[in-house]
Amino acid sequence: MSQSIKIDPFGFREYDARWIYEKDINEPGITNLGKGLGTQIKEHTKKENPRVIVGHDYRSYSEKIKSALKKGLLSTGCFIEDIGLSLSPMVYFAQFNLNADAVAMVTASHNENGWTGVKMGIKKGLTHAPEEMKELKEITLNENFTEGNGNEKQIKDFDKVYKEDLISKNKLKKKIKAVVACGNGTAGIFAPDILRGIGCEVVELDCNLDWNFPKYNPNPEDLEMLHAIVKSVKENNADIGFGFDGDGDRVGVIDNEGNEIFSDKIGLLIARNLSNSHKSSKFIVDVKSTGLYSTDKILNKNQCETLYWKTGHSHIKRKVHSEKALAGFEKSGHFFFNEPLGYGYDDGINSAIQVCHLLNNQDKKMSEIIKELPTTYQSPTMAPFCKDEEKYNVVDEMVKEFKKNKRSKN
Repeated sequence: MSQSIKIDPFGFREYDARWIYEKDINEPGITNLGKGLGTQIKEHTKKENPRVIVGHDYRSYSEKIKSALKKGLLSTGCFIEDIGLSLSPMVYFAQFNLNADAVAMVTASHNENGWTGVKMGIKKGLTHAPEEMKELKEITLNENFTEGNGNEKQIKDFDKVYKEDLISKNKLKKKIKAVVACGNGTAGIFAPDILRGIGCEVVELDCNLDWNFPKYNPNPEDLEMLHAIVKSVKENNADIGFGFDGDGDRVGVIDNEGNEIFSDKIGLLIARNLSNSHKSSKFIVDVKSTGLYSTDKILNKNQCETLYWKTGHSHIKRKVHSEKALAGFEKSGHFFFNEPLGYGYDDGINSAIQVCHLLNNQDKKMSEIIKELPTTYQSPTMAPFCKDEEKYNVVDEMVKEFKKNKRSKN
């Protein structure tokens, strides 16, 4: 007897799709998601057999999820190119390198075990925005699927192509000692190799893959992970500490004295460094970021412009793309680098590399460089729990209150 389809509508988020497997979604549900995505890709590309890059992260059930997703994609006529165990940015890179039509990455990022999800995109370097997610949700839940004859091929050793692309363009002159923490997530088989390849002396911390995440979740905003990096930086007298999330698109940074540097400040330091060789560039930051970008003397001297934009990695990524900005920085640790530094998508390892270039270009410690910025105060990210089925109503009510307050003040 075939299993009934289970797929919770609340799993369709603004930028990706995420569920607790098998509580909120089962394999037939994932297959229907694949059918919905395949249908959407065909509609957008106007191709009978669009080529889709597929990868998965290192969780015990991710390959099973990927197989179910591929089954759905194949049934619509998609030609799948499976690059195997991947980081999200490696899948995004593959779309450029292999000139494919779309991507689907099976990952729950930094979330606890039990979670699964898919990050997807059609236009190169851009993942789904809210309007594409809404469209995908409607196609999938209404089962408005097209049919076709797909096929599949495995792309072997693509991890080497991805690693070499980052290494070859980013060699350092100075030896930088870096603690590289991966929380036993997928970045563990990528970040140490790449950072060694550009010339860093790497101290590995929890880089062996273990889908049980025995110490803490791979999340650079997680205090447990940050405290472990701080300890290792001090014990090893390191120049810098990096913490990567589960699918490698974000990084957290600890300076040589063991202080966490908020991502918006790191972004400002990177922007300053880049502005010296890329004068008159444009940068995009989210509204949660420090106001220092707009008044920064070095950015102003180098005639650079900073635009503040909506929070959300999909929003920032798209704004970087549409404005042809050199880079974009989101406070959560998603950084985006456009050509010649990258392809516009968020890659935590490339972000760490840009921090290494910053140190490479100055005869100062990271703690000295950060002290050159004016002192500002900010709160860490706070995420109170709210049920999925309630949170959108809560936000709607808050928006109404803010609008009411604004009207009363005017």
